[in-house]
Amino acid sequence: MNLPRLFLSAVIASFVLAAAIAVSVEGQVGRRQGLLDANTAAEKDLLALPQLNATIVKGIMERRPFASMTDLNAFLSQSLKKEQLTELYGKMFVQLNPNTATREEILMIPGVGNRMLHEFQEYRPYKTLAQFRKEIGKYVNAQEVARLEQYVFAPINLNTASDEDILSIPGLGPRMLHEFKEYRPYRNIEQFRKEIGKYVNAKEVARLERYVTLN
Repeated sequence: MNLPRLFLSAVIASFVLAAAIAVSVEGQVGRRQGLLDANTAAEKDLLALPQLNATIVKGIMERRPFASMTDLNAFLSQSLKKEQLTELYGKMFVQLNPNTATREEILMIPGVGNRMLHEFQEYRPYKTLAQFRKEIGKYVNAQEVARLEQYVFAPINLNTASDEDILSIPGLGPRMLHEFKEYRPYRNIEQFRKEIGKYVNAKEVARLERYVTLN
């Protein structure tokens, strides 16, 4: 048995896996084009955003994770006017499930009016982000599709999602990627809550649950 060669092969495999994870995370950041997730952004990054001060940021940190944009907007509306919120939502948001988002939530996306609201709703249900790109791309150019895509997500199938799909969930890194995959196949969503609840609290389980499905 050639131990040095086996050792070298193991080292190379480790580097390949690390590189794959890094590419997945990089892809996630690139897709979001700098739009911060309100539930996972670092405090220093929130403080750098327009309209936010130390008091508001402290309130965000204490209340998150927000279950929806409705919840985040309700909190921020206590301190900010509509025009200020529109500017802020160009930099920070809680991604929407385009299949279940309310009319009011979709209209919180900067630049989305009643016409684009209609297009968002017309093609429900979206099974993938690729479908979202295709349908919305009928009405706006590729640059605008990419901007709008930052604000939405397509729930991933817990039992079949790729590493890249799982890592697209905001705030989810290699450690939790491992936990997501360890308990496959999931029989029901209650099992997901139980297993992932071993590692994070109930509010974080609920946040993660928004991004997954067993359909």
